[in-house]
Amino acid sequence: MSGAVIMRCRIKERLPEIVEAFAVGLAFSAGCAVVGAVFLALFAALAHAAVPEKTVTIPRAALQYRATLIREARAAWGLNAPVSVFAAQIHTESWWKNETVSAANAQGLAQFIPSTARWLPTVAPEVGKPQPFNPAWSLRACVVYDKYLWDRMSAMSTGKSLVPCDRMAFVLSAYNGGAGWVNRDRNLAAKRGLDPDRYFGSVETVNAGRRASAIRENRRYVSRIMEYQHAYIRAGWGPGVSCDGA
Repeated sequence: MSGAVIMRCRIKERLPEIVEAFAVGLAFSAGCAVVGAVFLALFAALAHAAVPEKTVTIPRAALQYRATLIREARAAWGLNAPVSVFAAQIHTESWWKNETVSAANAQGLAQFIPSTARWLPTVAPEVGKPQPFNPAWSLRACVVYDKYLWDRMSAMSTGKSLVPCDRMAFVLSAYNGGAGWVNRDRNLAAKRGLDPDRYFGSVETVNAGRRASAIRENRRYVSRIMEYQHAYIRAGWGPGVSCDGA
């Protein structure tokens, strides 16, 4: 019998062993791949968890105005005033620098433009004579104006009330860009089948006619304050406004 024939016979005899070994090898390789994938996923999760959450640093200048803001906020809103929202608002407006003047001539800690500063006492006499560069006046005017806007924000849907998260978002949007624009945005949202009583994911997605740069700035203003408030809550400034489950 030739060597080639003998070799074929031996291969045929051992074919079941070869197939079994091949199958075992495939299973082992697949197992290794699964284990490797799990390990990589776990490593990625741990690496992600190790990345610190974005932190907001409260300027040192804020500390000298803390007591004044708390006092003015409670006077206008009551003992449960969302002080941390107002603190985040001043943080966003001026970085707690009282001498700040914007390109639009907005002035002081709360960045009131002169026309708004003159108008506010006509609807809220308790703020007193306009003094945008007086920190006490500026902080009082900020929280009183926010309360004025809060009281005028109501649900557009019959039998419904605005939840605090959306209501405060509308207030901040109005403070930054005007209540008229907020109302137009809400009306447009309703026409498009969106919920006019929800800011996040609804009204914030529409633009009733503002310049692209203005609408971007307005939306960033709201989201930044709602994010920054958590730094002040953690620092013990007082309550904020929760959007959990809103």
